[in-house]
Amino acid sequence: MAFDGVTIANVVSEMKKELIGGRLYKIAQPEEDELLLTIKQPTGQKRLYISAGASLPLIYLTEQNKPSPMTAPNFCMLLRKHLQNGRITEISQPGLERIVHIRIEHLDEMGDLRHKTLVAEIMGKHSNIIFCNDDNMIIDSIKHISAAVSSVREVLPGKPYFVVQTQDKLDALTTDYDTFRQTLSSRPQPAFKALYGSFTGISPVLAQELCYEAGIDGEQPTAAMQEADYQSLFDTFTRMVNAVREERFSPNIAYTGRKPVEFSALPLTMYTGDGDSRVPYSSMSELLEHYYAEKNTLTRIRQKSSDLRRIVQTALERNVKKYDLQLRQMQDTEKRETYRIYGELLNTYGYGAEPGAKSLEALNYYTNETITIPLDPTLTATENAKKYFDKYNKLKRTSEALSQLTEEVKSEIDHLESISASLDIALHEEDLAEIKEELTESGYIRRKGGGKKQKVTSRPFHYISSDGFHIYVGKNNYQNDELTFKFATGNDWWFHAKKIAGSHVVVKLGNAEELPDRTFEEAARLAAYYSKGRDQEKVEIDYVQKKHVKKPGGAKPGFVVYYTNFSMAIDSDISGIQQVTT
Repeated sequence: MAFDGVTIANVVSEMKKELIGGRLYKIAQPEEDELLLTIKQPTGQKRLYISAGASLPLIYLTEQNKPSPMTAPNFCMLLRKHLQNGRITEISQPGLERIVHIRIEHLDEMGDLRHKTLVAEIMGKHSNIIFCNDDNMIIDSIKHISAAVSSVREVLPGKPYFVVQTQDKLDALTTDYDTFRQTLSSRPQPAFKALYGSFTGISPVLAQELCYEAGIDGEQPTAAMQEADYQSLFDTFTRMVNAVREERFSPNIAYTGRKPVEFSALPLTMYTGDGDSRVPYSSMSELLEHYYAEKNTLTRIRQKSSDLRRIVQTALERNVKKYDLQLRQMQDTEKRETYRIYGELLNTYGYGAEPGAKSLEALNYYTNETITIPLDPTLTATENAKKYFDKYNKLKRTSEALSQLTEEVKSEIDHLESISASLDIALHEEDLAEIKEELTESGYIRRKGGGKKQKVTSRPFHYISSDGFHIYVGKNNYQNDELTFKFATGNDWWFHAKKIAGSHVVVKLGNAEELPDRTFEEAARLAAYYSKGRDQEKVEIDYVQKKHVKKPGGAKPGFVVYYTNFSMAIDSDISGIQQVTT
């Protein structure tokens, strides 16, 4: 997915229409590397989301609000001091660079009119949000970049701001045919690579699309291109440039099957194969929010859950090693029955053993086969028998102890796997708080200062089936127990992935006598999706009425047993199931 210069141009076009003339009403910094600006317009409030996150930098208009920290970070306080109630006068993009300049006028402490510029650089790991004064000097930035970090440009208060020219690329908006042809022909590489490597704002996807529209193979080397190929490609390139200049954008996402593969501000006509489709959007901001909102949330929450993941993974690895060792030790105890039979046969036939013999052949009356019993030549037959019985009893005691230990360790592995699954589906900090509490209760995290159990406000996922039935999905083991044994009633239906860590799924039967088949399938899909098997083509799901689900005494959170159930194998596609958000 390419967040290229043409995509930025589309977003800037939307920002001009919606934000110019508006006043900055609220300035918030929900995360350490993102801003959420609320702008008042005569038509109502608008919100602009800017993220300088290294993994997912973004800028788009949104209607969604985000909670902010109780104490605003320093960069946010500085912007409020200078820009609160300031008016947006200009929004621009230099060339097709992935940079947005937002020009704002405001009154200073003396009542004089001043101009400031907020610069959003959407450049992968080099992304930043920079605040500059009238003279293009940096007042501050959301990320400070010193000379020790970058030899190209320092981004520090008091330093001059300038756009870094680290790549020898030409401005696509000002290129003529001779320059275009000469530049591409000088690059001995496939045409589409030469195209995106030569001009700003063009991603590999857009370069492939331009070649496709021009009727040439993007993979062919530029040296193999004829004059007609260059002319056709330049004509297509020019149409793209004119569309950008005239702000004629067509945001769309290309799908292969149900999977989104690319998006662009211009039509992706090259996706014409079987199963390919394109979904148009009315705005690029709407497209970006739809595509990236969940991904951004997951990226953030994974960063915040990294410590918990490390604790769980470390404990899992330790327990898996212990379990493997115990299984090997259990295999060694399987010899005990052989030692018992040796002892019994020696007591029966030992009188036939010659003094100093190293073995004795005897009839095994359990199998009617003759076996050879190894002997210690320094011991009598009776002493050899006692030695074998001693070995048998020792291995028997070891086996009994290991049986209990392996059961306990396997239970702990299953518990940790379930916590790992809970971390995979966590979306909010409240979800992580409940998982942290479970790890604390289980002894993996020490409670600081002997504090009390945290109050948690996390709630299960809530869906409505196509037939109108309410479906609830536990986000963690505490919620699984709550759903199954306190919320669900006897005739409600309960679903869970078979022998895989995952969520408890409960379908409320309500006043109905039975669930429709479609609701059974949708609940099973939810159980598959919210399990460790979600990436499998099919997941086997057990389902049973709640009254048949029991919790053994002393069992860990989320652990249940059931002895009569139905099963079905189903995929984990939940795209058509309505989720209730509150």
